[in-house]
Amino acid sequence: MKARNRIKFVIGGLLECPLVYWDGPDRINCAVNSLRISIVQYLNTAPLVRGFTHGALGEKYQLSFTVPSRCAEALRTSAADIAIIPAIEYARIPDLVVLPGMSIASKRAVRSLLLVSTKPVREVARIALDRSSRSTQALVRILCQKWWSIAPEFVEEEPDLPAMLRKSDAALLIGDPALRLALDVERHTQRDGVGLLRCSGETVGFPEIPTPFLYDIVEEWRALAGLPAVLAVWAARPEVATPEVVRDFQESLAQGMRQLDEISEEAAQGLGLPAADLRRYLSENIDYGLDEENLRGLRLYFHLAAELGLISREPEIVMAGAAKVRESDSELAGERRR
Repeated sequence: MKARNRIKFVIGGLLECPLVYWDGPDRINCAVNSLRISIVQYLNTAPLVRGFTHGALGEKYQLSFTVPSRCAEALRTSAADIAIIPAIEYARIPDLVVLPGMSIASKRAVRSLLLVSTKPVREVARIALDRSSRSTQALVRILCQKWWSIAPEFVEEEPDLPAMLRKSDAALLIGDPALRLALDVERHTQRDGVGLLRCSGETVGFPEIPTPFLYDIVEEWRALAGLPAVLAVWAARPEVATPEVVRDFQESLAQGMRQLDEISEEAAQGLGLPAADLRRYLSENIDYGLDEENLRGLRLYFHLAAELGLISREPEIVMAGAAKVRESDSELAGERRR
């Protein structure tokens, strides 16, 4: 097997974490005038960009990897031409279109967006929010008001769970660190009578938290809304989203869905987690389509966010109109593989 390099990308002068699913050369060759793509550096993005990181499409585009909030900022400031952005940012950045048929969504449970609490959530008075994802922050605020009926104080923190919980009753954890914790908890506990994950903090590496409560944010959203959660979308300026570009992005995802086994094996080495668990996460917890049910969930999310003053208005979701999503691609993106 080819030796894997742990590539690091410098974005905005800051050195980001190693990209665990990239095993190519240290530099991605591309034309000087090629489009710039800003990509979230989490495992769940890997199938979307497989054709760029492990296929011929990589030579056509300039790739950069960072956290969700910085992807949005790159698109806002024209440092990127296309970006995978938190859903909430589509409502905050004007004049964008969504690349059709693709997203990072979850139908019922996601396992990589967790509210970790030292007490039952309806008793929480202060929540520390991982500053790297604005979309999930908004989702937590919606859940607090519309589902849990609480009005806690919110503070933004770096994603260090023990430090967050030293000063707050609960903490939002996202991405690969949240998935790692969810998998660890699942190995040491079972759900209680109301379906909540509870365990001993010591068994999962947090002895200072006697009994942590874990809430899957998408499960809670589904209980409130009865719809999926769309967490991120590919967004671009209308003039950039040409038929060729849309086809390239669809083909990249199609390659990723065919190579979930390879993606999981590669990520397992970097994350130190079983490949089978990662494969199940990518195929069962993440939905890469943007079907009508997902769009209804996204519209409701925007409606509630606007109602709470988290965005100034409910945006119209405008698809890149230059290309039609091929039926085969839609089926592949939403397929639940074994």
